[in-house]
Amino acid sequence: MSELVTGEAVALDLRPARLPSRAIAMVIDLAAQVALLLAVVWLVSLAVPVDDGALAAALTLTIVVLVVIGWPVAWETASHGRSLGKLALGLRVVRDDGGPIRFRHALVRALLGFFVDFWTTFGCGAVFSSMASTNGKRLGDMAAGTFVVRERTPGVRQLPLPLHPAASAWATGIELSGLSDDLALAIRQYLSRRDQLDPAIAASLAERLTGDTARRIGIGPPPGMHPVVYLAAVLAERQRRDWERHAAAVGGFADGGDAAPSTAPPAPASVPPIPPIPSAPGPRAPTPAPEQTPTPPPPSPPAPAPTPPGFTPPS
Repeated sequence: MSELVTGEAVALDLRPARLPSRAIAMVIDLAAQVALLLAVVWLVSLAVPVDDGALAAALTLTIVVLVVIGWPVAWETASHGRSLGKLALGLRVVRDDGGPIRFRHALVRALLGFFVDFWTTFGCGAVFSSMASTNGKRLGDMAAGTFVVRERTPGVRQLPLPLHPAASAWATGIELSGLSDDLALAIRQYLSRRDQLDPAIAASLAERLTGDTARRIGIGPPPGMHPVVYLAAVLAERQRRDWERHAAAVGGFADGGDAAPSTAPPAPASVPPIPPIPSAPGPRAPTPAPEQTPTPPPPSPPAPAPTPPGFTPPS
């Protein structure tokens, strides 16, 4: 991991791409460029047959410049740092502060790649500079202020932030089309490192990011909502919508993929729902006592037989 420090004194951990993965991505890009170059030259020769050698050389040079320099610049600018090979290998070019690159960064990298790193030195400039740099930078990256990172890192996912239900419900209906990638990146970095900052600096950054976000999306925090809760709600809602778009693009997660957890995830389908606990029984009505049957009195002992007169029993 590489720990970078942004302009807001926020540390950012990124995983730089090393030489083997970058070399494979470069081979893919070179193969695509050579195939495109041959195809364009063949089509131009069929469409514009010229007998003038100077004109043919000028057209060929123009095509080479457009393919060798214009092709990677267009790819990295449109995809925010990913060429065809980097897309296949899961790599991306970012600025030194972790933000997405722009046209000028892609142009500097392409120019240095043509004159120093790859074409004129047969790749030796890129190999030696990447081996000497701690972040695997080639000379074009050093001049442009960029470096290449790995996007597909095992076990690392950017999941939606846990939110209070009230803040999550408030953020559901807001419009986020004006929230740029740079601002979203700054909010994520601030929220992940807020506890490591000085309290005064953290409060100042929260107020500034809250103001910038409110201007971009057209709505500020409601009364009583803390700026940190506001920023977390906006970022979590943006990530939730990104997950939903991704799920719609791949046809959902029915094939066993990991879905974005919500603030209150439902129980997994494999676990049966817990049956409701039956309510405690109410007090029972008193059971009437069984009817008492009168007990007959015990029989009296039989009376002794009368003694005949004139007879005295022996003692």
